[in-house]
Amino acid sequence: MNIPWMVDGHCDTLTAMGKQNRAFNVRSDRGQLDLPRMQEGGINVQFFAAFIAPKYKDAALKRCLQLIDIFYEEILRDQSAVALALNSEDIYRITGAGKIAALLSIEGGDALTGDLSVLRTFYRLGVRSLTLTWNGRNELGDGVGEGTAAGGLSLFGRSVVQAMNDLGMLIDAAHLSRRGFWDVAKTSSQPFAVTHANCRAVCDHPRNLDDAQIEYLAQSGGIIGLTFVPEFVDRDNPGLATFIRHVDHISSRFGTGCIGLGSDFDGMDKVTPGLHDATCRPQLVKVLLDHGYSHEQIAGIMGGNWIRLLAEVLK
Repeated sequence: MNIPWMVDGHCDTLTAMGKQNRAFNVRSDRGQLDLPRMQEGGINVQFFAAFIAPKYKDAALKRCLQLIDIFYEEILRDQSAVALALNSEDIYRITGAGKIAALLSIEGGDALTGDLSVLRTFYRLGVRSLTLTWNGRNELGDGVGEGTAAGGLSLFGRSVVQAMNDLGMLIDAAHLSRRGFWDVAKTSSQPFAVTHANCRAVCDHPRNLDDAQIEYLAQSGGIIGLTFVPEFVDRDNPGLATFIRHVDHISSRFGTGCIGLGSDFDGMDKVTPGLHDATCRPQLVKVLLDHGYSHEQIAGIMGGNWIRLLAEVLK
């Protein structure tokens, strides 16, 4: 089956390469994603996140710049295989030349240090997506880790959403509190994504989305990037079969147009069997086909839905 787009909305490879002492362009038995494994799996569009871990909170801007440097020095080292994409035109041009289109994102609005000029500077550096919070609280709002006491977006968080709309950046509401999600929905003039999460009705984890959130994404043109993190797939028996339950749940209620993939490769200690690294895409296609999904639906889930959203949002 010919699948034109294989898109992954989230990975933590920029962080993992340093921790695991490995190079991006060399196949490794460590981690889940590198260039050879991406090529084997057919991934042709990949978001690389500069993750601002809580321990860097007091030096978030510096840490973010270090990870952006790794993106340019390591991910884009082999320009014959990978190239920076800033918009959908770049994505078509790069993939049309047989290369992987790499998009740069930031995971954690702490990196903005409360200053919109920093956001604009990140845009000029090639950043095209921002995960507003991680699990805790920052200047933009509260993450899911704040629990039942979590608030929504701050005034600064709302101004960031509006500025991202104006710049043409993809808003990522992964890790954001439920109230924060709905604040983004009220504030954003553009559709947005939750790049790596699953269905809470299938697996009751606070990082997963409830049906009202998924329905909003479906109706507004947004995307939920279904993720391969085992504890988000199934607490007791993560695997391809339980992962497909999330696809089925969304498809039966809201259609497949809002479904994408956001692996979170290199951001997990344990893997979901059958979804263990970047080579797994062909097997997932086969399982979806055997499960009764059409070629058109599978093409959308594997990446076509992401391409539609990026064409609408990115400038």
